[in-house]
Amino acid sequence: MAISNIIPKEMSTLAGVIGYPVRHSKSPLLHNFWIRKYGLNAYYVPLEVSRLDFAEIVGTLPKMGFRGVNITIPHKESALEYCHGVSDRAALIGAANTLRFGSDGLIFADNTDGYGFTQNIRERVPTWRASAGPALVIGAGGASRAIIHALLEEGVAEVFLVNRTRDRAEFLRQEFGAKVIVHDWFALDAILRDALTVVNTTVLGMAGKPDLDLNFELLRKEAVVNDLVYTPLDTRLLKDAAARGCHAVDGLGMLIHQAAASFEIWFGIRPEVDIELRKYLLNS
Repeated sequence: MAISNIIPKEMSTLAGVIGYPVRHSKSPLLHNFWIRKYGLNAYYVPLEVSRLDFAEIVGTLPKMGFRGVNITIPHKESALEYCHGVSDRAALIGAANTLRFGSDGLIFADNTDGYGFTQNIRERVPTWRASAGPALVIGAGGASRAIIHALLEEGVAEVFLVNRTRDRAEFLRQEFGAKVIVHDWFALDAILRDALTVVNTTVLGMAGKPDLDLNFELLRKEAVVNDLVYTPLDTRLLKDAAARGCHAVDGLGMLIHQAAASFEIWFGIRPEVDIELRKYLLNS
């Protein structure tokens, strides 16, 4: 067979997701679904990259034909250090989940996590209003930053922030202001009494990780409980919330909505989000 018959006339555009670990991610399924749907000559791949290798890998990707990448745990905050331009929302959040590579090799950072978070909850609980009462955010990493920013944008009066390492939570309080109130990890159950929105931004509950176990008997039944974990989809946290009668919102919708915004940044197309897409991801 002639070499000319096996080398494509036009190389595919590449995109991907960088994380550690990243094998659990449904982002490749999701983006490649849209790539096929819209007939793009592109491909989206998972890239498992450690903290030590992150800078070297990111600097190389534009030269390899990558249009951009999503960023997930543990790189969302450190990614900003390697960018030549940062969107206003990524700068305010202090973390990136989307990088776009220019044809000149320059790297631009954005963050679509907050958008994905609010769209997901509004879709699943149309009556939800952040301003209705205090929110409890568990975790103080890059995803937590985006959630806090989104809640403040939506008019929440108070954000109770809890993290196993209190210093990280205190650092976020300094960045986001007096509406963020830091509590110790052991005080989680007591805080539940007042929270109307509860968001888990940690990996607790993810496949292979310990569960996040809260005493939901203390939580108001009208509360909305959102777990950003989506593998498994129905985490122990969400099962307990549903058993209490609360609105339990899984993390798959946030993944889809933030991905749609990222896809538009790279390819100039806002992909359709519908129930068929959700079914496809759940069955794949």
